[in-house]
Amino acid sequence: MQHTRERKGVSAEHARLMRRATRLALAVALTLAACKALAWWLSGSVSLLAGLTDSLLDGAASLLNLLAVHYSLRPADDDHRYGHGKAEALAGLGQGAFISVSAILVCVQGVDRMLHPQPLGAPTLGIAVMLLSLALTVALLMYQRHVVRETGSTAIRADSLHYRSDLLLNSSILVALVLAGYGLERLDAVFGIAIAVYIFWSALSIVREAGAVLMDTELAPEISEHMHQLACDVPGVVGCHDLRTRVSGTRWFVQMHLELPGELPLIEAHALCDAVETAIHSHYPRAEVLVHADPLEVVKPRPPEPTERHKKDHVARRGLFSILL
Repeated sequence: MQHTRERKGVSAEHARLMRRATRLALAVALTLAACKALAWWLSGSVSLLAGLTDSLLDGAASLLNLLAVHYSLRPADDDHRYGHGKAEALAGLGQGAFISVSAILVCVQGVDRMLHPQPLGAPTLGIAVMLLSLALTVALLMYQRHVVRETGSTAIRADSLHYRSDLLLNSSILVALVLAGYGLERLDAVFGIAIAVYIFWSALSIVREAGAVLMDTELAPEISEHMHQLACDVPGVVGCHDLRTRVSGTRWFVQMHLELPGELPLIEAHALCDAVETAIHSHYPRAEVLVHADPLEVVKPRPPEPTERHKKDHVARRGLFSILL
C-alpha cells in the first residue's frame, strides 16, 4: 500500500517574499550600476570598472532570477507533477555563468592597468558611490537572509551569495580608491584582480549548489536519520527502510517504506502512514512525504545501516562534485 497526502504549493506568504526579494535585487543592481558608471567615467578606476561590470551582470542575473522564481512558483500541473522548483537551480547555473564572465573581464582589465598604470580622477565621487553601494548591499543582504530563512529558496540563496561577494568587492574598491588618493595607483589594479578571483570562486560555489539540486543529491545524512527516527517513533510502526530524499526549489520530496504487522487492518495501516507523514512534516514543513507500507512478513532482514560510512560517502560525493566543477 502506498500513501501520500497531497500538499499545496508554495504558500502565498513565501511566494510574496520571494517575488519581493527578486525585484529588490534587480532594483539595487540597476541603481548601483548607474552610480558606478558615472564614477568610473570620471575616475578611470579599474576597481570601479570591476564594480560596474559586476553590477551590470548582477542586473542581468537578477532579471534571470526574477523570471525563474516567477516560473518556479507555478503550481504543479499534469506535465510537471513535482512542480517547477528546479527552475531555481537552472537560474543558479545562469547566475554562475554571468558572474564567471564578469570575473574574467575584470581580471583582463586589471592586468592591462597593471602594465599601463594611470592616475585616477574624481576619487571623492568614487568613494561616495562605494559608500552608497555598501549601504544598499547590506540592506539587500539582510532582507535576502530573512527570505532564505523563511522559504529555503535556492535561487534567493544563490542571489544572496553573489551579493555577499559584492559586499567584499565594494569594500575592496573603497580601500583601493583611498590608497590611490595617496599615490598608490597600482594597488587599484591589484585589488581589481584579487576581486575578480574571489568573484570567480563565488560563481563556482553557486554552480555547485545548483548542480547538487539538479542531480537530486540527498538531503544531509543527519536530516535523513532524524526523519527515519521520527517514523520509527510513531506507535505501531515496527521499522522503516529505503528512505530517499531530494530537493526541488523550496520543497523536499521524501519517500520511505514502513514496516507494519501483516495482520493490521488497511484502515489502521493508512492511519499509521498518515501519522508518520504528519510527524515528519511537523519538523520539516517543506517536506512532501510518500509512504509505502510493507507487511512485516515480507520484509527481508537487513543489516544495520552504516551511518558513519553513509556520512563519509555523502561528503565524498560532494567533494568529487566540487572537484569536477
